[in-house]
Amino acid sequence: MGFDEQGNEVPETPNTAKTAMNDESGDEARVAIGIHRNESSVTLTEDEDEEEESQIELGPQCTLKEQLEKDKDDESLRRWKEQLLGSVDITSVGETLHPEVKILSLAIKSTGRPDIVLPIPENGNPKGLWFTLKEGSHYRLVFTFQVNNNIVSGLRYTNTVWKAGLKVDSTKEMIGTFSPQAEPYTHEMPGETTPSGMFVRGSYSARSKFIDDDNKCYLEINYTFDIRKDWL
Repeated sequence: MGFDEQGNEVPETPNTAKTAMNDESGDEARVAIGIHRNESSVTLTEDEDEEEESQIELGPQCTLKEQLEKDKDDESLRRWKEQLLGSVDITSVGETLHPEVKILSLAIKSTGRPDIVLPIPENGNPKGLWFTLKEGSHYRLVFTFQVNNNIVSGLRYTNTVWKAGLKVDSTKEMIGTFSPQAEPYTHEMPGETTPSGMFVRGSYSARSKFIDDDNKCYLEINYTFDIRKDWL
């Protein structure tokens, strides 16, 4: 509905209504395009995702002593912090800012056979073939690690595998947040089954990392392994 020069109401012509509908539908189309672009902008490749993680800025780190002194008058918070820290010796680590995480051992466990205990070289690069897996076998990776000096936040394990230069597998496992203690921690990865068949047998290269929320890498291992018809 519109108005003429004398102010009287006149019916809206079909062309006018069509123009209004086109303008409205055009706005909806522009909104839809905008949503599509926004969704596309947050879709990251694996490499971009790792780069995005490296740009995350966390708050300032605190020593354990500073953590305990914060809100020290709040009884419930004090008990919660003591429960989190356990039996840590504050006198020996309370003034240290950065955590220290040392991976002590790596082992491959498979039912019905002895564990494969993997020596960890100082430079993180085992020479030659590091281990062999039997095709179609079920196994678990278990590692122990020591935490000293301060709390390590968001410790995680990543593993990438290549065959003939092509990436064939990528794993990310959140381990957790740990306070320093005298006894080492043990973490068991979810069970996996090696593929089977003539096309999967052969040599693989891999890279494993242990990283925390600050993207500090405590160990990087570059190694090779085989998948064969049977265990060595």
